Amino acid sequence: MEQPKQSAYNKVLMLTYSLLMFLPIVMVFLFFNYYGLGILLYAGWMLLAFSIVIILLAGYEFQKKGGVPEGKHLVFTTVLVDSGIYAVVRHPQYLGFILLVLALVLMSQHWLSVISGVIGSVLFYVDVTRKEEQENTRKFGDYYRRYMEEVPRMNLVVGVLKQLRRRKRKG
Repeated sequence: MEQPKQSAYNKVLMLTYSLLMFLPIVMVFLFFNYYGLGILLYAGWMLLAFSIVIILLAGYEFQKKGGVPEGKHLVFTTVLVDSGIYAVVRHPQYLGFILLVLALVLMSQHWLSVISGVIGSVLFYVDVTRKEEQENTRKFGDYYRRYMEEVPRMNLVVGVLKQLRRRKRKG
């Protein structure tokens, strides 16, 4: 599967949010707990652990059920994964990555980290999820459209509530 050529605008956008989301990684080493706000530091550590769990769950489910041909990368799935964490949110890997960046923002507490992490995360969310959903709709058609109606993009709270309602209806 050949990747479509990116426009100059898309390249600049990707470079921008990549740099903005990378900056909190650097900032957490330079300005760890900058304002000494322990509650934000602890919240950051908890969010970091939570984000890693989400990323690992997504990778496990994707690898287990994605139907990736032998020797191919995970992006070459042949099956739409809609179980496990993917039954709760459509883009758990991206959600986990955004939460990881926001955890680092909480841990550094520096104003530059806050600005870059939040703006970078928003740009990443808008650009990457839109492209991913266009590609998945092209690849999986109506099945993906129905999946989009049932499972929220990244809203974990709504996703958990919807999943509980689905289980209750089945049970």
